Amino acid sequence: MIEVEETSPQRDPDPERGDSALAATLADLLDGAVARVGDFARLDTGRQRRTGVPEVVFAEGKTPEQTLRLLAELRDRAPETPALATRCPQEVLAAAPDAFPGQPVLVDPVARTVTVGDPPAEHGSVSVLTAGTSDLPVARECVAALSAWGVRTRLLDDVGVAGLPRLLEHLADIRDADCVIVVAGMDGALPSVVTGLVPAPVVGVPTSVGYGFADGGRAAAASMLSSCAPGLTVVNIDNGFGAAAHAAKIVRRMHGG
Repeated sequence: MIEVEETSPQRDPDPERGDSALAATLADLLDGAVARVGDFARLDTGRQRRTGVPEVVFAEGKTPEQTLRLLAELRDRAPETPALATRCPQEVLAAAPDAFPGQPVLVDPVARTVTVGDPPAEHGSVSVLTAGTSDLPVARECVAALSAWGVRTRLLDDVGVAGLPRLLEHLADIRDADCVIVVAGMDGALPSVVTGLVPAPVVGVPTSVGYGFADGGRAAAASMLSSCAPGLTVVNIDNGFGAAAHAAKIVRRMHGG
């Protein structure tokens, strides 16, 4: 027979002190955390302090002028942190280098990202794998975000399950990573295979690569979500940025920074 010990919730012996401490913490986190930009945006300038991941500009649906303005505002308010924009249209990719004279600007047309500013010192280690070359845009978005946040990153492309020797050739290096991001479309099988081979947490990123029953990435997402390999986390279809944020938080907890 199993005995169950009843316990009551722990309570602060001084409720007023507990309430005041909570209020002080919230006030500190929220102090100056929102900056109005024109009549179209409110920057969450306190996000990095609260969560370890800074505000990033999602360019899709914004005008090029809005995207470049927001990048400039992020640089002005946090010059020690690179400003990053994702899902950038060609107009932003072309205009960004001239929009920030005297500042380092990294444009990745494959990832559709723009990074303004020098990246911080590298720490930790994340391996980013793609099942196929067609998955590179999503994987490169992961790399762009991790690099902007100072996470040491290694990209291994085209190591899918159709040719396992390509994966096994790099297995020793992959196993040394603090976290592994696996980007795969089609059947989405690679993340399960990798999760069964490495001790680190694995983040699966289904992509919309494929046709027919691949259904815009839904088959890959269903495969990853149904995986029997414990330790696999799955983000949304084509969400390279979300996978990078998850991995960066793991690295931050392990190494600081």
